[in-house]
Amino acid sequence: MAKVRNWQLGREMDYPYEENRPGRQVSMLFDLNKCIACQSCTMACKTTWTAGKGQETIFWNNVESKPYGFYPLAWDVKVLALLGEQAQPWSGNKYNGTTIFEDLGMNQRIKGYLPDEMDYAHPNLGEDECLKILDGEGDYIKGPTHKNWGFFFPRICNHCTFPGCLAACPRKAIYKRQEDGIVLIDASRCRGYRECVAACPYKKSFYNDTTRTGEKCISCYPKVEAGLMTQCVTQCIGKIRLFGFKSADYDKITSKQVRENNPIDFLVHVRKIALPIYPQFGTEPSNMYLPPVHVNPDFLSQVFGPGVENSIKQYRNAGKDKELLAALLLFGTTERICDTFKLEGNETVGYDPQGKEIIRVPLTEPVYIRQVKNLKTGAFLTNNS
Repeated sequence: MAKVRNWQLGREMDYPYEENRPGRQVSMLFDLNKCIACQSCTMACKTTWTAGKGQETIFWNNVESKPYGFYPLAWDVKVLALLGEQAQPWSGNKYNGTTIFEDLGMNQRIKGYLPDEMDYAHPNLGEDECLKILDGEGDYIKGPTHKNWGFFFPRICNHCTFPGCLAACPRKAIYKRQEDGIVLIDASRCRGYRECVAACPYKKSFYNDTTRTGEKCISCYPKVEAGLMTQCVTQCIGKIRLFGFKSADYDKITSKQVRENNPIDFLVHVRKIALPIYPQFGTEPSNMYLPPVHVNPDFLSQVFGPGVENSIKQYRNAGKDKELLAALLLFGTTERICDTFKLEGNETVGYDPQGKEIIRVPLTEPVYIRQVKNLKTGAFLTNNS
């Protein structure tokens, strides 16, 4: 085992290979306060990439309903159980527990498990389900809060810095591209051992029983290479996603060297409002989430780590923070990858990697007041009855 630096854990950890970060890293941000589980992202991905034989249960993108929804069944609960009692011991921003690469048993390369076939039988299990009989006091909305809570949780491959799938593959069929950090499977080398399926803690590596090879999200790399965002981003009607590139080697750079005018860096490294999913697994996922502000904070801390309180506080204050609001308003506004942005008056302006303006969004919606009557025709333009 090599020693690698995992900035999300605040420490070094064990990993089967030497640290080898890409020149830049693709990253997708999700605003969970806006997701309505319409599944537009799921269907966009499904119809584009996994509509073939053997792919019936393969969803590179899916949207789960938390706290009771999973795909495959109980994936996060089972991985947390493998980590045991050491699954959540944080000291500030430092994780003191073990990852899936540490404290291994005899002949064990990574802590993981292979889901059963029936675990993939119900993609929408638990959708909008509270599994509780409403018994009166506090169960119905009284004022701004109520007891029952839930949120929709879109998930794709995280294109991790230290992928479990890559570490587990005995054929070295999985690799991470240096030019953009996308993790891919070389189908010509894969023999369908399903070690990647067992090793990925997020269960985003799949097995095609027709081709008998592994499959996973490819981050729509033909679009990314053309400067465009992925299918799931561009088809999201809730505008909850932002795709781009973030600094790949965060530990080695100072805060001044982080690109504060890059929307991904700004939200992840500067404001730290976007958080990784289950950082305690140790893979250093590249996709980040803005936690829902209405959900039980203990649950959120388990899923997103120790930065939840800061994230929610900033999100609630976004209306008074024009710089933060400017970055948040870039979500879902263009299909071209936004490399930099700036606040210009009452607008946020986004630019492509060549510095060309690609989008301009007002911080407040403009108000247009129609005339009551058209002076030329005499027709009334409003209902003044």
